[in-house]
Amino acid sequence: MGISDLLGAMIQSGMAPSSNQRLQNAFGEKGGLLESLSGMFGKERGGGLGDIFSGAPGGGGGGLGGMLGGVLNQAGKAAGGKQNLALGGLGALAGALLGGGGKSLGGALGGGVMALLGAMAFKALQGSGKSTGQVPIGLLEPRTEADRRELEQHAELVLKAMINAAKSDGQIDEKEIQRIAGKLQEVGADAEDQRYILTQMKKPMDTGELISAARGRPELSVEIYAASLMAIEVDTPAEKDYLQDLASGLQLAPEVTRHIEQMVGLPPV
Repeated sequence: MGISDLLGAMIQSGMAPSSNQRLQNAFGEKGGLLESLSGMFGKERGGGLGDIFSGAPGGGGGGLGGMLGGVLNQAGKAAGGKQNLALGGLGALAGALLGGGGKSLGGALGGGVMALLGAMAFKALQGSGKSTGQVPIGLLEPRTEADRRELEQHAELVLKAMINAAKSDGQIDEKEIQRIAGKLQEVGADAEDQRYILTQMKKPMDTGELISAARGRPELSVEIYAASLMAIEVDTPAEKDYLQDLASGLQLAPEVTRHIEQMVGLPPV
């Protein structure tokens, strides 16, 4: 498996009880954009996914789903057309959240996570007046080998951010490690992939690595923060302190983090 596949596998493993619900919140309620994307995944691109985001300004989803539709409309314009956005990955992720995911979707799910995080970063920076005008790499469909390598590098940072956040209220206990290892095996991770994840889980926290990698890259900084929210419940003082320290180290303004917390349905940290 590549890193994107491992990220997809970790999402399928469910790092925290609220992980899937927070992902669903970022899409919008069932019956809206989430189900529309799920239904379109695997169909012809022409007249398919792209049409969901044309027409109504809100994108047809309502609530935060409408927010995502609007973001994709704007990002599509900035990227030179919606065909340049990673809509297929979003569809795969939507399908998995509604119960349609399988082993073969690991890489597509990882790409969908990166696309969703990219859309959230685009909106949060825009909504807080911090936009650079750039479309995050995860939201763009990779066209070249260089694009794919860059996406994998970003995916690895997101994966490490999720695992690092999970350590914020103490080391990940052995029971949780074995649970995640079992889930990884279920979705097709081989022994080498499992060793990589288990090694990352057993390492000491290294928030400094994440902060250094994201320095001067506001879109990536927001993605790291958003991914961290997906990995923990944020129901202990240690987790709340960690997120505040992470946001400070990433130099994220309070209005940016508030936007992200609202998207995933989390009360202000």
